[in-house]
Amino acid sequence: MEVRLSSFDENWKTMYETECEEISSILSDLIIKFEHFGSTSIEGMKAKPVIDMIVIVKSIKAVDQFNPEFLTRGYDVAGEWGIKGRRLMRKGGQNRTHHIHIYEQGNPEIDRHIIFRDYLKEHKEIAKEYSKFKEKLASQFNDTSQYSKAKKSYVKRLENRAITWYQQNNGVMEWKYES
Repeated sequence: MEVRLSSFDENWKTMYETECEEISSILSDLIIKFEHFGSTSIEGMKAKPVIDMIVIVKSIKAVDQFNPEFLTRGYDVAGEWGIKGRRLMRKGGQNRTHHIHIYEQGNPEIDRHIIFRDYLKEHKEIAKEYSKFKEKLASQFNDTSQYSKAKKSYVKRLENRAITWYQQNNGVMEWKYES
């Protein structure tokens, strides 16, 4: 797919909230919490206009029984897609609008995503640098797989800084839940 990098859009929050309602109508009682993460959740950041969201559920195995419902509502059901214990749903086809990452409560991937999001929200200069880096990559790569591969080590370094920041706060920081 082609890289589409956009300036921050206030509508991304509304798109996230609307999607929470849609997924709630499918998974209902399985859901514990929703989280908006990724660049579309960071005010001022450039982002691929694809809403990344986490759905924390009581049982990841129970999610699979809803695959036919997700399919009839236009989602691409991608399974674990390289992350053990995750269920990835994508929406929007070639003009993707949402990546829904479903995890069972307690999966460590949840913390990784939320800590990284909160780190960027707290450190606006670092978010601005990351945004500029993404712009540079978008000018070099047209394909999302090449773009993603090129930013992987940069993101990993930022994630490690975010985890250190979180640990230095004694891990006592409260998540800024945005359900």
